[in-house]
Amino acid sequence: HEREHDREISELAAKHAEEMEKLRAELKEEQRHLLDELREQMAATHRAEHEQAQLQSQTLHSLELEALRLTLNNMHTSQLELTQSNLRKEKETALMELREMLNDKRAQEVAILQSRHQQEWEKIKEQCLKENEDL
Repeated sequence: HEREHDREISELAAKHAEEMEKLRAELKEEQRHLLDELREQMAATHRAEHEQAQLQSQTLHSLELEALRLTLNNMHTSQLELTQSNLRKEKETALMELREMLNDKRAQEVAILQSRHQQEWEKIKEQCLKENEDL
């Protein structure tokens, strides 16, 4: 009876060890499967984060380019306004110089005409006096 009890205990111990080994193998397989799933999830998360970072980088780059474009546009507009202002001033200066030159020329012509008129007057006056004397 004692031997049979020992044999049953040995069988139960062997069965228990076998079941424990089977459970360990199943547990290892499940752990490996869970690890594979976790790796896949981490890889997918990494890809998504990488894509998000690229998208943010592209968006930031686009915003920077737009800001530069606007800055250049503003600078160009300012430069055009400054150029227009300078051209307007140059035009006004040139017109004033031309006006002064024309006024000077007119004054010279008036002086010449007055001088001729005076000479003609003197000449006619002399002729009148001479004609009067002759008469």
